[in-house]
Amino acid sequence: MNVKSKKLTMIGMLCAVAYIVMVVGRFPVVLFLKYDPKDVVITIGGFIFGPMTSFLISLIVSLIEMVTVSETGPIGCIMNILSTCCFACTAAFIYKKQHTMKGAITGLVAGCLLTTAVMLLWNYLITPIYMGYPREAVAELLLPAFLPFNLLKGGLNTVIILLIYKPIVTALRKAGFLETTSPQGAVRQRRTGIMLVCAVLLITLIFLMLVLRGIA
Repeated sequence: MNVKSKKLTMIGMLCAVAYIVMVVGRFPVVLFLKYDPKDVVITIGGFIFGPMTSFLISLIVSLIEMVTVSETGPIGCIMNILSTCCFACTAAFIYKKQHTMKGAITGLVAGCLLTTAVMLLWNYLITPIYMGYPREAVAELLLPAFLPFNLLKGGLNTVIILLIYKPIVTALRKAGFLETTSPQGAVRQRRTGIMLVCAVLLITLIFLMLVLRGIA
């Protein structure tokens, strides 16, 4: 099996595992907010192959989730992808730059904080649209509900990843599944990642402008 085939096989396996743990491991925390450990699997994929792999797995799993078990439609799918990528892609990007335990912890903490900040903003902007909540009610829930939920979610993901990442990587190395990413591939991933970040930032600013103008 060549390198590309191994990577595609691994990504397929990670997608399957992420979907399964999402279905069987989700439980309600507060209001309509539910925790599931799929971000753990997606982040591990990013630690192994890079942040763009986290994005790809998140996209695939969120789309499958949307058409199978989700009740929030395309907007909920977008929120899932955004939340997961803020955590997983950030953690994977920092870990690839600093491939040590300190780098892993720094990346996971940064991912947790970024996810919390971004999701506070996006819940304020988007939740009234797809959940039917008045924006004033959503604003009142940001600190008592959305803030602790996202911190709890990020904290749980961080602890689980730190506990299981090394044993998983060791097993995969023994099985011969892991290969080093080429410098050229890393550059392509970095450029694509920058474009995606800019696109998300642009969309966020557009939504914020619409909300401030009272249109959304």
